[in-house]
Amino acid sequence: MRELVTFAVGQAGNQIGSAFWSGVLSEHGLNNEGQYVGNNPNQLEKIGVFFEPSGQEGKYVPRSVQVDLEPGTLDHVRSGPLGQLFRPDNFVAGESGAGNNFSKGYYTEGAELMDSVMDVARKEAEKADMLQGFQLVHSLGGGTGSGLGTNLLTKLREEFPDRMLATWSVLPSPKVSDTVVEPYNATLSFHQLVENADLSFCLDNEALYDICQRTLRTKDPSYKDLNSIISYAMSGCSTTLRFPGQLNSDLRKLGVNMVPFPRLHFFTAGFTPLVSPGSKAYQHLTVSELVQQGFDPKNLMAAIDPRLGKYLTVSAIFRGKLSSRDVEQEMSTIQNKQSQSFVQWVPNCISTSLCDVPPPGMRMSATFIANTTSIKDLFKRTHDQFSLMFRRKAFLHWYTGEGMDEMEFTEAESNLIDLITEYEQYEAAGLDDDEEILEEEYIEESQFADEGVQEEVPAEEEY
Repeated sequence: MRELVTFAVGQAGNQIGSAFWSGVLSEHGLNNEGQYVGNNPNQLEKIGVFFEPSGQEGKYVPRSVQVDLEPGTLDHVRSGPLGQLFRPDNFVAGESGAGNNFSKGYYTEGAELMDSVMDVARKEAEKADMLQGFQLVHSLGGGTGSGLGTNLLTKLREEFPDRMLATWSVLPSPKVSDTVVEPYNATLSFHQLVENADLSFCLDNEALYDICQRTLRTKDPSYKDLNSIISYAMSGCSTTLRFPGQLNSDLRKLGVNMVPFPRLHFFTAGFTPLVSPGSKAYQHLTVSELVQQGFDPKNLMAAIDPRLGKYLTVSAIFRGKLSSRDVEQEMSTIQNKQSQSFVQWVPNCISTSLCDVPPPGMRMSATFIANTTSIKDLFKRTHDQFSLMFRRKAFLHWYTGEGMDEMEFTEAESNLIDLITEYEQYEAAGLDDDEEILEEEYIEESQFADEGVQEEVPAEEEY
């Protein structure tokens, strides 16, 4: 068993967390109180990845910690349909809230709460037989998710240096913006995510809205609709840990296959099939259709266009009764057809895993995770908005008033610019580079050959 402990931080984190746990409960045949009501032995075989058995027969408790700096959101979870599911000790709430201020979440209010959060984290880690890692669900626009969330990452990295840390981060999106200081909070968060996370899945509300409106034909999507799409991808990533399959994968394998350089660990995710309820009856699902929709830019959960960049690596996790031959064929076809979209210096950059158990109510599905250089558009967008405000020092007094220094903003900005430059550099690295390297090697060899000749000539004659 390789257990995963989930942290939901801030309002967005807790709402996505609730949607995620609802999905996982139905996959494992549990009701809203954690009682087993299913009839399939597969559901209980590896239920320990996300749940631990409680003292009561047949009841399971999620390995989950809910954190927020104001009690409102956690009260909402407690009084909601999943109120009886979570362990009461795992709710950690502050009193005053972070007020959309990164420095309150990271330094003042958040730091006071950090000891109690880490105590719960240690307890959860000790209960696991063989802890694989932690996943953090948070948004980068607000104060708690960005400040307390990234501070928690730093502490987990110190205490569990060899465990995987994955984050599901909701980024500020261009059209859907809640607060004016989002670019500040996001830029300061990236500074920490680059250093401390192993895998970061970037999501944004605009892309999720588009998926709901275009693909699912939902007229006025609510946050509940957006969160349910995220929850599909979240449960998809850990499927092969929890259910039997032909080709297994886990967070560490995902990291090894997806992250070519430690800083370039920002991914975007997509889930298929997403079909509007009216069109379901007219569709016959095949592997080829799953793959095509998976590589469709409209299906990604971040507002970027992968056609404007290049894929460094891609991971595809298929669920359902599928033939591995079909999957391999489709994947190699895509790589041959769209060879321009993949960088040339990573051969076989698509990794696949297959799980035999489909999600409830579906015959087959797939989760696509892409590490593409066009993710830099997200960072560029955030940086442009950041520099507009930072040039005039707008809203800065709210941060410096909590004890932050202007230098931290400058450092975070330069780190973000470096990250953008790195993505640009690896996108441009293609065949030309290989030719240059060959030329350099050839020149060096010829120099050594010349030096060898020179040594044979007597010193006087040379003079």
